[in-house]
Amino acid sequence: MTKRIVVTGIGMTSPLGGNTEDTWANLLAGKSGASPLEQEWVSELGIPVTFAAQAAVKATDVLERFETKRLDPSSQFALIAAREAWLDAGTPEVDPERLLVDWATGIGGVWTLLDAWDTLREKGPRRVLPMTVPMLMPNGPAAAIGMDLGARGGERTVVSACASSTESIANAYDHLQAGLADVVVAGGSEAAIHPLPIASFAAMQALSKRNDEPTIASRPYDRDRDGFVLGEGAAALIIETLEHAQARGARIYAEVIGGAVTSDAYHITAPDPEGTAAARAMRAAVENGGYTLDDVSHINAHATSTPVGDIAEYNALKAVFGDRVHEIPVTATKGATGHLLGGAGAIEAAFTALALHNRVIPPTINLDNQDPDIPLDVVTSPRELGSEPVLAISNSFGFGGHNAVIAMRTFSE
Repeated sequence: MTKRIVVTGIGMTSPLGGNTEDTWANLLAGKSGASPLEQEWVSELGIPVTFAAQAAVKATDVLERFETKRLDPSSQFALIAAREAWLDAGTPEVDPERLLVDWATGIGGVWTLLDAWDTLREKGPRRVLPMTVPMLMPNGPAAAIGMDLGARGGERTVVSACASSTESIANAYDHLQAGLADVVVAGGSEAAIHPLPIASFAAMQALSKRNDEPTIASRPYDRDRDGFVLGEGAAALIIETLEHAQARGARIYAEVIGGAVTSDAYHITAPDPEGTAAARAMRAAVENGGYTLDDVSHINAHATSTPVGDIAEYNALKAVFGDRVHEIPVTATKGATGHLLGGAGAIEAAFTALALHNRVIPPTINLDNQDPDIPLDVVTSPRELGSEPVLAISNSFGFGGHNAVIAMRTFSE
């Protein structure tokens, strides 16, 4: 029998705010999280892109000193988001063996790895910290959350580039359907605002070069878009069976009706321009949950603000929904948050759940001249969803041809 799966807790730390409330309020207000990078290494190394969407609140201002010393920034963000989500869900009482963590990251502990390499070269092997390997491991965030919450049902890690955390949420849905857990902490984190990733992304012409205009640099669907803005942070969702949630009287944000993962097998960085596999993921996420594509009435798009990526996603959407896609309200929240890489899908899933719960679609900012080749109904100011049931999808696509989609619905008994 298919179980009903719901979202009962949300936590995040992002370029728009250090928690869910502030992030959501600033998203609705149309604010941008992008700002100039003031670190010395920007000028010292001649980094060509001098801005990013940095976390609004430093992890070191939230966590205890002993925690920050033993955790890479990607794990620090993860722990902050997971703790908020857990409290937001009412601190569920659950058998530790029925509590599972499914977390994601696109890159992992890049700061720890590269700082350790600098230490090794400059000061020798005796000065390399003994905690270096546990801190740099991609599964570090999942382990940190699992130990903090006492989860003994498993600590799983997804690393699928920018599709990572949407895949983790799709996996959480599957775990719950399979009876492997009653509650899953799912989400993703990234902390890659470091000179090497920035230089690399810039070298492949993936980043916006609007150094003098950082707040308007991320421009999904705009005719003048020139690349994404690198972001950092984390988002966590507490996902559980409806039976478990109702038994403890939990507040419910939204119902997760399905998730799907596919792959392009096309190119290591470029998306399949036809969007065939991406389209298949969208269909499967909806139809596997027992709904039809005609039921979809909102889309949180991947929409990174790259010239190639945005049009490829539009082609996939058109393949799925036909001409009706032009009538479905679409939002592209990376205009405000920048691109959190492996954490992007989680924060956008959180936005989707909040949109359904609050019945308002958050805006896409910086869309001044919409690309005529992408004639979508892009929401540019908060739009009410009305009182009817709403089914939404949230898309994520990543280097390597990874595609992940989740589908959510407004909750009703």
